[in-house]
Amino acid sequence: MWMQQELRLTPRSRGFHLITDEVVDGLPGLREVSTGLLHLQLLHTSASLTLNENADPDVRHDLDAFLRERIPGDLPYFRHTLEGPDDMPAHICASLLGTQLTLAVRGGRLVLGTWQGLWLGEHRDRGGARRLIATLQGE
Repeated sequence: MWMQQELRLTPRSRGFHLITDEVVDGLPGLREVSTGLLHLQLLHTSASLTLNENADPDVRHDLDAFLRERIPGDLPYFRHTLEGPDDMPAHICASLLGTQLTLAVRGGRLVLGTWQGLWLGEHRDRGGARRLIATLQGE
């Protein structure tokens, strides 16, 4: 079985946000897969996807603080500045963290570790709604 659909994520503020439930709720076909893979591709260059801590929101805060300190928007050698001081740092963060995830599916559920959740990294001050292509394969 192959299925592909686009998911639209609600706009979020800059930072990292748990999106596990939003993704699972948007994929009713997931429940039908006994064994398979879910591939998620974010259709943007200034946001990211990652798999990380799902319980303590301080982890999301700390990663955002770390990246903001390491990749500030006022670096004098940035040339790509027409879209604002947060845009080039957003592209760097997206490239470092990535925009795709492939996850195992078993028994109609994502196979995640006890403390794992899907994160959207919103690296723009006002990034707007984000779109994901979800490709589900399995039996």
